[in-house]
Formats: sequence, structure tokens, C-alpha cells
Amino acid sequence: MSILFEHLALGKLQLKNRIVIAPMCEYSAIDGNAQDWHMIHLGSLAMSGAGLLILEATAVSPEGRISPGDLGLYCDNNEQALGRVLEAIRKYSNIPLAIQLGHAGRKGSSHVPWDGGAQIMPDAPGGWKTLAPSAMPHAEGEDVPRQLDEGGLLKIKNDFVLAAQRAERLGLEGIEIHMAHGYLLHQFLSPLSNIRTDAFGGNLENRMRFPIEVFDAVKSAVSEDMPVWVRVSATDWVPGGLDLESTVALSRILKGRGCAAIHVSSGGVSPKQEIKLAPGYQVSFAQRLKTEIGFPTIAVGLITEAAQAEEILQKGQADAIALARGMLYNPRWPWHAAAELGAQVNVPEQYWRCQPNEFRNLFRGMKIGHR
Repeated sequence: MSILFEHLALGKLQLKNRIVIAPMCEYSAIDGNAQDWHMIHLGSLAMSGAGLLILEATAVSPEGRISPGDLGLYCDNNEQALGRVLEAIRKYSNIPLAIQLGHAGRKGSSHVPWDGGAQIMPDAPGGWKTLAPSAMPHAEGEDVPRQLDEGGLLKIKNDFVLAAQRAERLGLEGIEIHMAHGYLLHQFLSPLSNIRTDAFGGNLENRMRFPIEVFDAVKSAVSEDMPVWVRVSATDWVPGGLDLESTVALSRILKGRGCAAIHVSSGGVSPKQEIKLAPGYQVSFAQRLKTEIGFPTIAVGLITEAAQAEEILQKGQADAIALARGMLYNPRWPWHAAAELGAQVNVPEQYWRCQPNEFRNLFRGMKIGHR
């Protein structure tokens, strides 16, 4: 029996299999509003047969966007635009839908990747002054961000709360808080980007304070049945940066506060990072957190083959497998994985007729009649 196609609970959210579509920025929103592209993109992924689809990093404020094209959930127009997309998806797919909420911090005000991804200066068209734990730019030559004061911290925490409440109103079934990849909450966690001398900087306990406050605020703002979890960068891949031991400590605290899962990535806070890329290069981080903390752990990063994903689960290194670019390259990855592993997968009835003859029981519940 394939573990990849076994059920998994994230809090009270039940997944029919352990394949997670990781959040992927599309940089195709206008003023934070989802467009027809999101309808096409998310609609396609919703037909994939995965156990969970997490919507892309969604900004909790305009200045919290990575780029001017980022999706947002900070105003009524954002909520209405995303609602239109979700309503269409819900007509044809019952895949659980979650959303990643985040704030870019000093990595905001960027050109979209296909335009080079460089910072847009605050006085240039489409740019804005970024915010950060400390007045330190992400890279040499970039604009120095504004250090957040007490009022700024309170506003950001409230922005997360309001976005989470909008997400629940839209019927989304899970919230992932983005504490990874060098964005604002990761910037607080890392000693490379946080050199504050107040209660929010210095030792690990202080650096964790604001991210944990954000988690607590979001968890308290939504219903008890709404699972809230976190994506972390387990290490900065830079000497003197955030390390796995610190991430273990953070995860232990989050579990005690009701965190439903941990989604384990790495890097992003410093251009000096030296990532050792290889198939499944982040799995050992997930394994450490699963072993020591003991709550649902999602592994991600160059996991591309069904047998590889199954082996990770069989060895107890993680509880679920997230795919991002691999799912874009092959949006029917779960179908092919189920065929390879002898499992079944949920497929829209409109597609039932494409079931291959050699996999007679691949599509769950399939029945076709003809005259």
C-alpha cells in the first residue's frame, strides 16, 4: 500500500492523499487582485488529484508584496477578485484549498522575475519604501529599508489578522504563514537580517518573538476548525545565520501554540547563501523536525519522482510531500504517481474516459456508459 496516497490530517482538515501543491508566486495580479490567469492556473492545478492546493504567497498589505504583480488579500477588491476564482474552482473540484499569507519586508518592491527581479527603487514607477526588522538592505546597493517601530509592528500583525479573516470568509480551508525564503518574518528570525537591540532582536528568544506573535494573532482570529501552519527556512545556508537548531526550537514553540504542521524549506535571506542542491536536499531538515517535534511535517525541494516521494514517506522522513515547479511541468503528476504506485486518485468525471487501459482502477469511482 502506498503511503503517498494515504489520508493525512492537518488539524481538522482531512487530505485524501499526501501530495501538496506548494505555493508558487505567479506575479500576475493587478493591485493585488486575482486575474483570469489565476482562474486558468489554479483551475488546472485543482484538477491534478493532489491532496492539497496552497495558493501562492499572498500579501497582507500593499507594501507587503514582493512585486507589483503579487496577489493580495488586504482590501475588499482583493477579496472579491479571489472569490470569483475560488467560486469557479469549487464548481468542478473538491480539492482542499489553503492560502499562504506573507509580507515581503525588505525583499519587496521587486521587478517580476521575467523582467530581471531587481529591486524597484522607491521613487521609481511601481516602487515603494520597504520595511524590515533592521535598516539593512537585502543586497549591496539596494535601498535601505525603514526599520519597523512599535506602531509598524502592530499594523503588520493586524494586517495578518485581517487577511486571515478574509481567507476564512472566502471558504479557504487552511492558512500557511510564510516565515521562510527571506521575507519579513524570516528576516526577524535570522541574525543576518535582524540586529535590533530591543525585545524583538538579539538572542533567539527575542528574534522569534514577533513571528510567534503573528502566529498567535492569526490563530486567535480564525475559527478553531481552521488549521494554521507555518513554512520555515530551516537554515540560511550562511555561517552565522539561522540554523537547524534554531528552527527546531521555533517549531517546538509553534507546536505548543497549536500549529497544525510545519512546511520545511530553506534559504532566501542572504545573497551569500551557498545551497547544496541535490535531489531531496531539504528532506533531512524535515526529518529532524518530524523526529524531534512530532507533528505533521511537509518536505519540499527537488522531489520529482513518485518512487522518491514514496521512499521519503516509507522511511518516516516526512508526513507529506510538496511539489512546486515539478507540478507546473507536469500538472497531472499525482495521476502518474498513482499509476506507478498502484494507487487510486480523484479525477474530474469529464476526464474519466482518458484512463489508460493498463490502469483499470486508477481513477476513483470511474463509471462510463455509451449508447
